[in-house]
Amino acid sequence: MSGKIDYKKDYKAFYGPKTVPEIIDVPSMPFISIEGTGDPNAAPFAETTGALYSVTYAVKMSYKSDNVPAGYYEYTVFPLEGIWDLVDHTKPSTDKSNLKFKIMIRQPDFLTPEQYVRFFEQTKKKKPNPRLDDLRFETLEDGPSCQMMHLGRFEDEPASFARMEAFCEENGWTRKSKLHREIYLSDPRKTVPEKRKTVLRFAVEAKRTDS
Repeated sequence: MSGKIDYKKDYKAFYGPKTVPEIIDVPSMPFISIEGTGDPNAAPFAETTGALYSVTYAVKMSYKSDNVPAGYYEYTVFPLEGIWDLVDHTKPSTDKSNLKFKIMIRQPDFLTPEQYVRFFEQTKKKKPNPRLDDLRFETLEDGPSCQMMHLGRFEDEPASFARMEAFCEENGWTRKSKLHREIYLSDPRKTVPEKRKTVLRFAVEAKRTDS
């Protein structure tokens, strides 16, 4: 593979949708992921994302090592993603302490399970983090999904989800569950809430019709 892979250009279908709903088939992709609960604005969440990024960057910078992974190619680190749910579904989604999440970062196709173990062990020695042992290297496939780009605050996402669900209803699709994926294209430390870009996505299936 020649040239640097930039997800914003080379995988635009998954990371650069328009601000209107669309249906897309999302194939299997390799991820490093980690699960947890609680408020994403609290300190434990920063520790969780820190573990995720530390191994991700160990893979990214491995071209400088004496043991470059087979098939290595230059690439831009993929954005943070999250699949969100509630611990207790009787409580409102606005209660952030009740959130349940699986956050992840997509990995380049050359990364194998054996290589992941190498980078994981390397990171444990150089950058200890109590959450490292909770990381997983896995392949995930969203399949048929509805997605759109949400511009603005996270708190305003329900309006975008409502548009997506209405689009599905009008076009013969049904949302499979209340689980949803968010892909964070903006750095919240550098971007004002009103200008944040977040890809919203949920799994769908064709609406059943009675014969």
